[in-house]
Amino acid sequence: MKKSSFVAMVLGTASAFLFALGMCMVLVQEWESFETGVVFGCAGLALGFITLLIWRKMAHKAPIRISGKRVLISVVGIAGALILGWGMCLCMVWDKMIIGIVIGLVGMVALLCLIPLTRGIKE
Repeated sequence: MKKSSFVAMVLGTASAFLFALGMCMVLVQEWESFETGVVFGCAGLALGFITLLIWRKMAHKAPIRISGKRVLISVVGIAGALILGWGMCLCMVWDKMIIGIVIGLVGMVALLCLIPLTRGIKE
């Protein structure tokens, strides 16, 4: 295993742990630790971005260039994940199965649209 992969794995695991712990602290009301959970979640996100930058530097990759296509891909991915999660919440939490399934399918279609956006359509 390359040193860059090992460092990325360790830092990525730490950032995922912080983010997951933060989200649990925010969402589990019995813990009564909303503010602390937000801090932990933000720390996990920040460490994830730092991990990405460190890994790219150690792997001698070019810096990430921001373009309109990358912004569109990011927006479609985030929107698709949020819509799919909303549909799941409607089904599991609020017992609104039909509308939840329809909204969840819209989110899945949005996520499936990422394939041609990132890879393109070839003949």
